[in-house]
Amino acid sequence: MSSEERRVFGARVADLRKQKGMTQGELAAAIGRTASWLSQVERGIQPVNRLDVLRLLADGLGVPLQVLQPDAPPLAAVSPSPAPETNDLDQARLVLSGHPALDVLLHPCQDFQPDDLPDLRSSVDRIWTLTHSARFAELSADISALVPRLELACRTASPDHTPELHDLLARTYQALAAAFVRQHEADAAWVAADRAIRAAELSGDPLSVFAGIYRLCQAFVRLKHLDQAERAATMAISALESTRADEPQHLSVLGSLHLVLALVHARAGERSSARQQIEAARSVARRLGEDRNDFNLEFGPTNVEIQAVSTAVDLGDAGEALDLSKGLQADGLSTERQARLLMDMGRAHAQRRQHADALDCLLRAEELAPEMIRTHLAARTAIRDLMLSAGRTASDELRALAERTDSLA
Repeated sequence: MSSEERRVFGARVADLRKQKGMTQGELAAAIGRTASWLSQVERGIQPVNRLDVLRLLADGLGVPLQVLQPDAPPLAAVSPSPAPETNDLDQARLVLSGHPALDVLLHPCQDFQPDDLPDLRSSVDRIWTLTHSARFAELSADISALVPRLELACRTASPDHTPELHDLLARTYQALAAAFVRQHEADAAWVAADRAIRAAELSGDPLSVFAGIYRLCQAFVRLKHLDQAERAATMAISALESTRADEPQHLSVLGSLHLVLALVHARAGERSSARQQIEAARSVARRLGEDRNDFNLEFGPTNVEIQAVSTAVDLGDAGEALDLSKGLQADGLSTERQARLLMDMGRAHAQRRQHADALDCLLRAEELAPEMIRTHLAARTAIRDLMLSAGRTASDELRALAERTDSLA
């Protein structure tokens, strides 16, 4: 956008907002941005070049995209198709419904067998393997049996075993929260994260509580409750920094919280603050000195750069994202992290109209984690935009990918 185009666009947004009787704060909250970002848009300072942000504003104002941007593609071409019907985590949602162990409240007993611990440990490890691999249907099936077992064990075991059982329960709920976030089931992620925090506190491991707060912040971001995410992450960072500890687990949690705060600022369009948090995470990663997987956070120098790529894409800085991705080796991280990097590289190429490179990255990401690409909103948006740009010239490969992800325009 030129300066004049920004001014005209900003004035149009302001006029539409006033016609709807909305304040800047109300519209900003509705679209998950800050009032300062919206103010800059309306004053012609902040450009809005990305189609997904234009859609977001149009939806928040309750108007067709063409009312906001007359030269946008036709309405039929940009209307998002309905989200795919998926039952991947339906069983897991049911597990969260109601109290997890009502029978024990009515009939207290002591029937936990310590011999069950090895199997429970193995089951929790498998849950995280499935989560990191984005194999959500398998995770949902396993979790429906595991959570009731752990909840019962926590209430019927002797005091000697309850700390470890609560730790296993906290890890399980953290995995559930992570899975729900990735499938955009943010309300369920909030419940799972809250239960993880409680179980972690009962386990006696304070750092596990902070890991649960990280999962809670992710849920808040998905819900577009950026103020809540910022508050939770900022308070947790402040508490951790006050201890000045250098233990690896401490640094992993601290660095991860800086990354989630960077995500919050990026979603709010606050470039400077987002980059400050990325730099803070880089500093923590240098102190850590290696890629680790404490509390299944996968924090380390490599993951910081993966998040930096994602943050740059969220901010619309595609060139910076691709520069950051050069030479980045994610082979040592989980399948999910590797696929996420490829997905964000695809989004960056799409922003730069490099359609062939974008399709290549998205196909490689799908090969690694097909369920993630099929359900991830950012991936589906990028694929739909590629289809819009290609029109009738879309390749067979792109059309097939759009069909698999329900991203046909």
